[in-house]
Amino acid sequence: MIVGFCKETFPGETRVAMVPSAIVAVAKSGIEYVMETGAGGPAGYPDAQYQEKGVRIVADRAQVFGAADAVIQVRSVGANPAKGRDDLELIKRGQVIIGHCDPLTAGDACQAVAQRGGILFAMELIPRTTRAQSMDVLSSQATIAGYKAVLLAAEALPRIFPMLTTAAGTIKPARVLIIGAGVAGLQAIATARRLGAIVSAYDVRPAVKEQIESLGAKFIVLGVEASASEDKGGYAKAMDEDFYRRQREAMSAVVREQDVVITTAAIPGKKAPVLVTRDMVVGMAPGSVLVDLAAERGGNCDATEAGRNVQVGGATVMGPLNLPATVPYHASAMYAKNIATFLKLLVKDGAFHLNLEDDIVKETLVANGGELVHARVKEAAGAAAA
Repeated sequence: MIVGFCKETFPGETRVAMVPSAIVAVAKSGIEYVMETGAGGPAGYPDAQYQEKGVRIVADRAQVFGAADAVIQVRSVGANPAKGRDDLELIKRGQVIIGHCDPLTAGDACQAVAQRGGILFAMELIPRTTRAQSMDVLSSQATIAGYKAVLLAAEALPRIFPMLTTAAGTIKPARVLIIGAGVAGLQAIATARRLGAIVSAYDVRPAVKEQIESLGAKFIVLGVEASASEDKGGYAKAMDEDFYRRQREAMSAVVREQDVVITTAAIPGKKAPVLVTRDMVVGMAPGSVLVDLAAERGGNCDATEAGRNVQVGGATVMGPLNLPATVPYHASAMYAKNIATFLKLLVKDGAFHLNLEDDIVKETLVANGGELVHARVKEAAGAAAA
């Protein structure tokens, strides 16, 4: 089986879908690789390193799609609105496409792949199960985002994170609040703690208290937490507006005490909930920083502007986009390992096998046989069309 990968065409995307260290010899995996020249360059992986692993290098993406039985991407059609559709005419009937494709919000793009006869897998839909952990691209990339969010905050904050005792006196440590204790939030806690900050964290799911405290942070209790706040996949559930109103009221006093707030709350396929209001930010001390990791989904703060840093009162609200692409070497390495493990599940004896009895295959398969086959994606696409 031939697996191909190309340069990413989404603006500012520097990651690559496969790295040399994740490539297993053909004799063991049954997979041969073909790549577009320069595909790994932006992430720090020159062509020569791929050649050493036996990868065939071709001049352009049309040749990759023409030769490959499966094409792996960081951003496939749907997650690459401006340029992704250019690949549609290259997709062959029966060709496997694997990558991020925003299936719950870009159903029309997924449908277009189906109409071309492509077999589309959305890596965002990897189930949150123990068996699937090694394929969980959302977790691997959220780790990078949580780490980088703290560095952005530290750079923007006009004070240092750790306590220092010097001849000039003692400097108090910065106070950092992490809202949302998923993978990104937990990594942000760990990074802020390593930098010496006093860290507290909040999550609507009381069950994560132990994880927060194990990293040395204080778990904030607002008194509005709900026992049924987590879905079967381990994600926070969308709550009603009355819940979020009560949550914001209780959160206001906590936010006011912070030097840095990092928000990470996201609901798959839906607009991010607003947890921090403009008035809360105005109440923060001058020079304070809020980093909103949900900016791409509308933001957890109603003052967030996606892709921009804005002044709100005396504080800075940052709305960074695609943070994993700012650390492309390791973000690509983690993503490629996820993909390589997923391919191992799909490829047996050098051929593609579609086992619909496998829960991982079933949950990630979006399009097959000329139509959308994933129940949630079909439902979302129908709602969008209506």
